[in-house]
Amino acid sequence: MSTITLKSAHRLIEAASAEAERIGVPMNIAVVDAGGNLTAFHRQDGAWIGSIAISQAKAYTARAFDMPTADLQPMVQPDQPLYGLEASDPGNIIAFPGGIPLTQDGQIIGAIGVSGGLVDQDQQVAAAGAAAL
Repeated sequence: MSTITLKSAHRLIEAASAEAERIGVPMNIAVVDAGGNLTAFHRQDGAWIGSIAISQAKAYTARAFDMPTADLQPMVQPDQPLYGLEASDPGNIIAFPGGIPLTQDGQIIGAIGVSGGLVDQDQQVAAAGAAAL
């Protein structure tokens, strides 16, 4: 199984951090490997402490379900097929936008998760990080 390297994870974090600075919102940025394990984490000065665990959960969720958390979010709403999914693994599964799987050569090698702003800002910063792969 291929997985993201620490060097690549740092590159993604640098790109995501630059985007967060550009929009003026301090973020927590987490990168997990192909197994969903934390590989690298960065908390920008002033980023919400409460968003540390959220960023890590977004990265884990994106890897666990191999889809962006923004795509998962509509499926976990009431009367939708995955309603209640977040209760299946409390604290680890979260379906707010800001988690994106990372692919290389057609394989998922990890995921990035970002939290600290509005969900659209989190998604924007995560996408900037993922694009650095």
